[in-house]
Amino acid sequence: MNRIAEKLDANQAAGLKSFVAYISAGDPSLDATVELAVAMGEAGVDVLELGVPFSDPMADGVAIQASYERALKAGATLRGVLDAVRRIRARSQLPLLLFTYLNPVLSYGTEQFAADAAAAGADGVLLLDLPPEQDPAMLATMQAHGLATVCLAAPTTTPARKQFLARNSRGFLYYICRLGVTGERVDLPADLAQKVKAIKQGTGIPVCIGFGISSPEQAAAAAKAGDGAVVGSHLVKLIESHGASRDLVRIVAARAGELAAAVHAVR
Repeated sequence: MNRIAEKLDANQAAGLKSFVAYISAGDPSLDATVELAVAMGEAGVDVLELGVPFSDPMADGVAIQASYERALKAGATLRGVLDAVRRIRARSQLPLLLFTYLNPVLSYGTEQFAADAAAAGADGVLLLDLPPEQDPAMLATMQAHGLATVCLAAPTTTPARKQFLARNSRGFLYYICRLGVTGERVDLPADLAQKVKAIKQGTGIPVCIGFGISSPEQAAAAAKAGDGAVVGSHLVKLIESHGASRDLVRIVAARAGELAAAVHAVR
């Protein structure tokens, strides 16, 4: 079974919520990404999203945009990210989800990307700017290579389309809990639990909640409303602050561990 689906299913069976962390691959370097991934898995992260650096990240806020710029300046490429995945997989069974825009995949070649990502040890793909109904063959290609396809739903998504997205998701459905771009926020929407409950009606797919979650308390609240929480910009900013430090991996892994522990404590 796919590692992402296996991990979330096992957590659900055990009555546990799941913690999904995000980092931008190649920030501050691909070598650092490998070390961060291994350490974060050991710290309790259930799934790690690896952002593929892209020059026009329209869905992302300032923190992740800046991280992509740093990674691209440091020489990160999609091939380099896949090599980093291969190196992570040699040391860890942490489920890895490639978080990417469509252009790098099309430039690489869809079939070749799916084959190479799976061969490297990636477990899934989240295509940020491709509505799945616009190119059903894209998701089919990823799934044919054993890659989980994680779809995005938002507060403005119609009920019928939420069900469509849930049916086409593998591993989990990513619920964007607020409008706008990625980035830290001070609170969560008051109707979050109600929105997620509506998505889950009639579907068996786990729902993980992200966009704006930046503290253990927020992560726990989001996990309580759904099946898991996603934290990205908060960790990316921590990497930015400590990118030149020899303690980078220890600091980021420790914070990821705190967030994971808060999520896992939810009942």
